[in-house]
Amino acid sequence: METNSRTVICTKGSSLAVSVGYFLADIGMIIWFYSSLGGIEYVIHHFLSLTAVAYSMMTGEGQLYTFMVLISETTTPGINLRWYLDTAGMKRSRAYLINGVVIFVTWLVARILLFMYLFYHVYLHFDQVKVFLDCHLNVNLLSYNCFIFAFSTKQVKLVHSYGLLLIFVVPFILSVMNLMWFGKIIKGLRKTLAKRQ
Repeated sequence: METNSRTVICTKGSSLAVSVGYFLADIGMIIWFYSSLGGIEYVIHHFLSLTAVAYSMMTGEGQLYTFMVLISETTTPGINLRWYLDTAGMKRSRAYLINGVVIFVTWLVARILLFMYLFYHVYLHFDQVKVFLDCHLNVNLLSYNCFIFAFSTKQVKLVHSYGLLLIFVVPFILSVMNLMWFGKIIKGLRKTLAKRQ
């Protein structure tokens, strides 16, 4: 693996495989307990995430952005703890309030600010995403739509059009969903704080 000061290339690894397993198990539970564990937005979120992570794991494409998006899953323990506290009838407890504040902060950092940085990073390196390859240059590429994703002058990696779709579209859709859910988090935190005063 060749790296320089401007580039870190991630290799296929077990962390992506674990993430694929997590999303498979989670989407299975959401579908099995559909009405009680969430609606269609959760199915869409998990399907998009599963697709992007599996593709990145299998091809090695877009792994930097995949890992950046996976950091957003650090909010999951707080969300799960909220459900447990609610189920245990502890909505008025101090633990529920502290958990709500922690969810707010982690969501802001991991799902709002990090996604803003991801889009900024893509924007900064957008010039490295070149136009479609001229398929006449390489007969082996005739059946593929490929892009060149140049990380530096020494490293050039082909990113197929499907990989670029996942790099650009999946984080955008997830960020819209994250903003909608963040609005609900703010509303819920305000409601909880108002009840405590």
